[in-house]
Amino acid sequence: MRTRTMPSAVIIGTGFGGLGMAMELLRHGFDDLVILERAADVGGVWRENTYPGAGCDIPSPLYSYSYAPRSDWPKRFSGQADIHAYLRDVARDHGLLERIRFDSEVTEAEFDDASGTWTVRTADGDEMTTDVLISAVGQLSRPALPAIAGIGSFDGPAFHSAQWDHSVDLTGKRVAVVGTGASAIQFVPAIQPRVAALTLFQRSAAWVLPKPDVEYKPWHHRMFAAVPPVRLAERFAVWALCEFLSLGIADVTAIRGLVTKVAVNHLRKQVADPELRAKLTPDYPAGCKRGLFSNNYYPALTQPNARVETTEITEVVPTGIRTADGVLHEVDVIIYGTGFKGTEFLWPMKIRGANGRELEDEWHGGARAYHGITVPGFPNMFMVYGPNTNLGVGSIVYMIESQARYIRQALETLSRHPARTLDVRRAVAEEYDVKLQARLDRTPWGLCSSWYRNAAGRVTNNWPGAVVSYRLQTRRLRPEHYHLNTGATTAAGR
Repeated sequence: MRTRTMPSAVIIGTGFGGLGMAMELLRHGFDDLVILERAADVGGVWRENTYPGAGCDIPSPLYSYSYAPRSDWPKRFSGQADIHAYLRDVARDHGLLERIRFDSEVTEAEFDDASGTWTVRTADGDEMTTDVLISAVGQLSRPALPAIAGIGSFDGPAFHSAQWDHSVDLTGKRVAVVGTGASAIQFVPAIQPRVAALTLFQRSAAWVLPKPDVEYKPWHHRMFAAVPPVRLAERFAVWALCEFLSLGIADVTAIRGLVTKVAVNHLRKQVADPELRAKLTPDYPAGCKRGLFSNNYYPALTQPNARVETTEITEVVPTGIRTADGVLHEVDVIIYGTGFKGTEFLWPMKIRGANGRELEDEWHGGARAYHGITVPGFPNMFMVYGPNTNLGVGSIVYMIESQARYIRQALETLSRHPARTLDVRRAVAEEYDVKLQARLDRTPWGLCSSWYRNAAGRVTNNWPGAVVSYRLQTRRLRPEHYHLNTGATTAAGR
């Protein structure tokens, strides 16, 4: 049995989670690490989502690392290209590029009970051994297509918004958009002016709030750089507003009423036609799905070349889309804005923990993890942006920094106990999950269909409260909540 003082680590993914995790470890002296990335560039969802109008619905002063601020964001709500450039800059400036193995898609990882190490395998046949395995693949990495009959039969171009086909010129085309989530809210206004006709197939309307965006001028940039407290004040203001709104999800239901009032007023101001307004009015409580921010979505749908179709789709045919009323909507292009497979955490990677237990079996009925970070029976395996750490309101980067600190403390615990593994106690993890689910039952997320819930109805994705409460819960790793094992691990069921 070999001993160690500084455990090695393999991090999977180079989005905000993977890069943030790597920086946290390097800043605290854990430099024996490798980052595996399936693509040829960093960026995660901000590399993949290049659809017109792509951007973030959280202001950049908060949607960025606290220890890697940027004073020259072009706008308060940054676009995809600027966020991707920021991540590239962070990777370069913090010495991460030389630690990344690009074009290395992880297919499986297996824990060895005898050595207390993980073996990680990639699609190209490479294999490596590490003390600690950290997944930072996120929740929004695999596009989801709807289960519609004949979806592959369409004769024209058809693609998901996360796999945008930039070779297709939409100018003068009849375009069908299926889905009304966060991506469609952004790309519909971007493409509407140049298409001949746009038909938006809507299953459920979204709660849309006005977007308080501003374009930063050069004097803003100079001020943010020269007087950091001003930049920090804006970051704090955004954080405080998000915390206030998050209280409405489970604790102060009156806040939902305020959000509803603002959204309804926004819709009334921008859509004069009562029939269209009725179609765009949600039939579920505010907060049930993530609130969206846009100043140009509703105006785009009021244009003569745009139409909202609420009749259920029954099939896709070679010439278009047929709805339940028998009408064939002939189109030239179909764009699916239907989100991601958010409840299939870590899939399709095969993960085997202690005693060969499959993570897929451990998660039968829905993914769960202690603090969304670690799973009993899977020693020295941690997750960034794991189950129940997504946010209905707020910046996921704030959550990622909390998780990275916690995982770093796990490595510090291992470094103080050479040749050991850390495995969360099952009783601790189960008690945590029971309390978490009880809190989730008080939220509106169980009242509508969304990607937050799996097929069994369990909310697997979201954190039910303010981010400060999560940070407080994860501020210190408590060793008594874990098995510290000298080489051999405890059985998965203990």
